[in-house]
Amino acid sequence: MGRILCVVNQKGGVGKTTTAVNLASALAMANQSCLLLDMDPQCNATGSLGCEPTTGHALVSDASIDGAIVETKQTQLRLLPGSRTFQDVDLLATADDQQADRVRKHLDSVIDHYDFVLIDCPPSVGELTQSALVASTEVLIPIQCEYFAMEGLTQLIKTIKRVIVATDGRLTFGGILLTMYDPSLELTREVDQEVREFFGDIVFESVVPRDVSLSEAPSHGKSVFQYAPRSRGAYAYTQLCMEVLQRD
Repeated sequence: MGRILCVVNQKGGVGKTTTAVNLASALAMANQSCLLLDMDPQCNATGSLGCEPTTGHALVSDASIDGAIVETKQTQLRLLPGSRTFQDVDLLATADDQQADRVRKHLDSVIDHYDFVLIDCPPSVGELTQSALVASTEVLIPIQCEYFAMEGLTQLIKTIKRVIVATDGRLTFGGILLTMYDPSLELTREVDQEVREFFGDIVFESVVPRDVSLSEAPSHGKSVFQYAPRSRGAYAYTQLCMEVLQRD
């Protein structure tokens, strides 16, 4: 059975979508069959791979999601596009067990076809994110190396622990990733030390630096590997990919 990684943080602008897209791309380059699932109504992960949002999100239907999965420009990487349709967003965010079970059943039905499924979640700990957590086997949390890095993280950890209990341990902590990393700044070093002291080994050794290539690549509908393969960002996500594979 493949691994289902939920990329989540209740704060926006921490590199969540950037991580989902580029880790998926790196895994595909490592010859891992990979599905990127866009559950964020902003559909940024969909656009980052040069694809268009769908008019109806496949996860809200009882029908198989196979027909909604699309090819990307990269071999081994497929995408389940996001939807901006308000009705779909409302249905996905419905606070009941039925919708959460539907999402989980959809992913369980295709996981044997992939080594990895990565879910890009909205910047919240609402029902939509919780549905994604219920369907996942691991949670990956990007944390920006800035002053409020730890703010709100306690609430997120409580939500994750509640899902772990509710799913009988199906969900585990996949890791915490430090993003927007600038070693020349004292604040970055302080956040790094604080996070590693508090969370220990679940923090990835790999860090993602501030790199303009990571910001520019989505506007070209490409991952950083297709846009700037020799950039610091590409190197960082290569290192992260190796760590994720080693943690299997």
